[in-house]
Amino acid sequence: MKLSNLTLSQLPEKVVVPNYDRNKLKTKIVHLGFGAFHRAHQAVFTDILATKYGSDWGYCEVNLIGGEKQIEDLKQQDYLFSVCEMAYDNWNSRVVGVAKEALHADIDGIAKILEVMTRPEIAIISITVTEKGYCYLPSTASIDLNNPLIKHDIENAAKPKTVPGLIVEALRLRKEKGLKPFTVMSCDNMPENGHVTRNVVLALAKQRDPSLASWIDQNVTFPSTMVDRIVPAVTPETMEKIQKQLGGIEDPAGVAGEPFKQWVIEDNFVAGRPEWQKAGAELVSDVLPYEEMKLRMLNGSHSFLAYLGYLAGYLHIDECMQDPNYVKAARHLMINEQASTLRVKGVDLQAYADSLLDRYRNTGLKHRTWQIAMDGTLKLPQRMLDSVRFHLANNTPFDCLALGIAAWMRYVSGTDDAGKMIEISDPIADKLKELVANSQDNQERVKSLLSLSHVFGDDLPNNKCFVEQVTKAYLALRDTGAKKSVEQLAESF
Repeated sequence: MKLSNLTLSQLPEKVVVPNYDRNKLKTKIVHLGFGAFHRAHQAVFTDILATKYGSDWGYCEVNLIGGEKQIEDLKQQDYLFSVCEMAYDNWNSRVVGVAKEALHADIDGIAKILEVMTRPEIAIISITVTEKGYCYLPSTASIDLNNPLIKHDIENAAKPKTVPGLIVEALRLRKEKGLKPFTVMSCDNMPENGHVTRNVVLALAKQRDPSLASWIDQNVTFPSTMVDRIVPAVTPETMEKIQKQLGGIEDPAGVAGEPFKQWVIEDNFVAGRPEWQKAGAELVSDVLPYEEMKLRMLNGSHSFLAYLGYLAGYLHIDECMQDPNYVKAARHLMINEQASTLRVKGVDLQAYADSLLDRYRNTGLKHRTWQIAMDGTLKLPQRMLDSVRFHLANNTPFDCLALGIAAWMRYVSGTDDAGKMIEISDPIADKLKELVANSQDNQERVKSLLSLSHVFGDDLPNNKCFVEQVTKAYLALRDTGAKKSVEQLAESF
């Protein structure tokens, strides 16, 4: 039996289930990107609000590309799904009931999605589509007009395929119908994600109609957010554990994540919002300092461990944490090379670093290093390179960052330290393969990869100190491997 309204009563007593009248929920938020993170994060905050405070804010869940089965499963389950919290061997579960509708562009059609987005009561469009879903260039934080999907949306505006294209068309229709605008809220891991979202939407709107872009600029808000919860990709083993938690009831839409969750939101909404602060979110005037803290200390150390861990044969982050040298190096990275670059006030950054290491030790998570290593060309700038620029400007050391960047270069070279092939998942995987194939495995490889100006800019490849440090780290990784390189780095502190 699958999870549904009919099987809710058959769940074990310890499972938290919707205690509110789901019929009273109203679709006020359209969420783009019904992936694991949204289910385990924003949807949980909204479900807590409905459970404890009677909130009537509900979601229409949307996938544009991929994830057809997720949407179909959700429909078949009366829009219910479960979220399990994994704390070592102790698991807790809740059934989330705030989804009211679910649509997929290829199944239901883009016209139906636009119809929902142009309903008068829609107040927020929220987004979790990963960095590549914004079709932007990290070096400019604006739209990539050479992206084939963006070119399609410019030529076929009424049938968009991208998130920016869909939002622009929905706003055009609302303007045409005399409806109030909605708020566009990114919940993806990008610095100033609201600023990036605004940039890509306005840039695309200008391509269509400057007056539309002006209307959006004057009437639509794009609040930034900082989101934090480790949610590993679902595996068959995870699904088995979820089913066991639910007393044998199947939930193919179920997800699992760590107990910790954090959401910092810029309080800038033009059409109202749920009172997420009652569910534990922090509403602030400026999210950027929190974003930088999380991107550099958490995400940056995650990437550091992912590349160096995968090269060494560690398949999960908790395995990296069993190696004292990796722990020591990750902590040094966070405290000495990332924390010093931050502007956040009133946060004990040493305690924050130690709490992150404790979270990484959670053996219940099984967060794959390969998953974290994905899309490196989009992640490196905000996770590591911005910090490197700080150190270069202040003449301070960045040995861990240099090793992390060199480890990415070894990783995308395609083989781990045992000689096994690595499956590279990146928006420009073909370009990376070409650069690797056309360069020797020495300083030439470093120079070749540094030619990616949309990743490294024009400044870093021309900075002698940076190039020398990354090259030295790369050659050490090539000659001695990741484990030995991390050990030598840890011994140098």
